[in-house]
Amino acid sequence: MEDDTLTAALDTATTGNNPGLRAASGVGPDTTAQPLVTAGGNPDRLRTEASFAGLCGVAPVSASSGRTNRHRLSRGGDRGANSALYRIVPVRMSSDARTRDHVARQTAAGRTRKEFIRLLKRGDRPGDLPLPHHTGHRPGRLG
Repeated sequence: MEDDTLTAALDTATTGNNPGLRAASGVGPDTTAQPLVTAGGNPDRLRTEASFAGLCGVAPVSASSGRTNRHRLSRGGDRGANSALYRIVPVRMSSDARTRDHVARQTAAGRTRKEFIRLLKRGDRPGDLPLPHHTGHRPGRLG
């Protein structure tokens, strides 16, 4: 009973602060709350997907050596936000038609499940999830 009350209150608060993120497929009130907390009291500092990706620890970092050109995900950033992104990705991979199409294209291109989860967490798909913004919907991706 108390859990239902708290979840309803969290749903109301997160929907009021970022209706675009909360309305996205596969994003519940608890998963919406974490990126909003990570964005903090000054979400305007997150002007691009890259800045939010760095804050969440999903920004690509060069791991190249010699003739090899590759990247890995940053190990810094807010681990709670990184975890929230990881909870969103598998749900969207199984339930969202656009994400399923994207996964099919990535699989056909020879990418592994681990690789396209990394890409989805980074927001490598146009028009995905909006950045956390406390005053309403902000176009863009959650990266």
